[in-house]
Amino acid sequence: MLLRYLLEKEFKQIRRNPFLLRLIVAYPILVMLVFPWVANLEVKDINLCIVDNDHSSYSLRLAEQIPASGYFHLAAVALTYDKAIEYIKQNKSDVILEIPMDFEKALMRGESTTVMISPNSVNGTKGLFAANYLTQILSDFSVDISEKQLQGAIEIIPQYRYNPYLNYKTFIIPALMVILLTVICGFLPALNIVGEKEKGTIEQINVTPLKKSLFILSKLIPYWMIGLFILTVCFGLAALIYGLIPAGSFFTIYLFAILFIITYSAFGLVISNYSATMQQAMFVMFFFTIVMLLMCGTFTPIKSMPHWAQTITYANPLRYFIEAMRAIYLKGSGFTDLHTQFLVLTGIAGLFSLWAVLSYKKR
Repeated sequence: MLLRYLLEKEFKQIRRNPFLLRLIVAYPILVMLVFPWVANLEVKDINLCIVDNDHSSYSLRLAEQIPASGYFHLAAVALTYDKAIEYIKQNKSDVILEIPMDFEKALMRGESTTVMISPNSVNGTKGLFAANYLTQILSDFSVDISEKQLQGAIEIIPQYRYNPYLNYKTFIIPALMVILLTVICGFLPALNIVGEKEKGTIEQINVTPLKKSLFILSKLIPYWMIGLFILTVCFGLAALIYGLIPAGSFFTIYLFAILFIITYSAFGLVISNYSATMQQAMFVMFFFTIVMLLMCGTFTPIKSMPHWAQTITYANPLRYFIEAMRAIYLKGSGFTDLHTQFLVLTGIAGLFSLWAVLSYKKR
């Protein structure tokens, strides 16, 4: 009965805060509508400069095939490599492709030949992608020529499982749902208790015989419900706008979501308990959230991180929830496939919940 009155108090406080209500409704919609289009690691419209020293039909065919891929824009055709470098220096080109002399003769004889790719690596990511794209196009060009010259050539047809069109939105949307839950269910609880400290209203609670565990529970339950509501809204937006429906069970997603919401909201309360002001709580929470987001595999694979960083990610709850979300959404994984992530999240949730109760001091 006492919990009921405490929850009633929390929901009244939320309802009286117009900014909070707008945030709960507008923020998920904004993220789902905008972020999948802008948070995209695909690199397109790469300015290409070609130095054609052969001027043959094969070199012309290659020069036409590269822009046709959709990733490159032919910015210039330079007579010499030195002139092409000038385009790089003037930021008119992102990558140079130099085709050597006797390029066609070597291909017609079945001999190996080389081309030079010189990407502008001031923007390292763009330079790396440009080189990789060109390498793939040259490989396809070589295979195409070999098939026409040789009978019985092996045809290689790649099949991309779970994301056949390599659509980055399909990959990023489940991670964006996790980020939304992280922000809403982490920051709001973190600002809750410390906000009452600044207002002085928490002293009225401290003089009552109310148990700490019941008080912490009353602070967390509203944000658990808000988190599940936001997740449901995201499911609807993903289906309506992007046609993305989980290949697995909604029940499994909600099960992992409940565990993660408990984990991160309790973590927010831990930060709040140790903070004296809302500004301090905000900065500390922001610091930990940024670190966790960068080290959870949201945008870059964990396997590409240094070994010491990979070891740290094992303590990151976002890692396990994002792995579960992508596996359920894209692969249709079931609970038995994700039992490791479930057990680890359960342990972290229990740890932070206990810490949130023990760190709250009634003074």
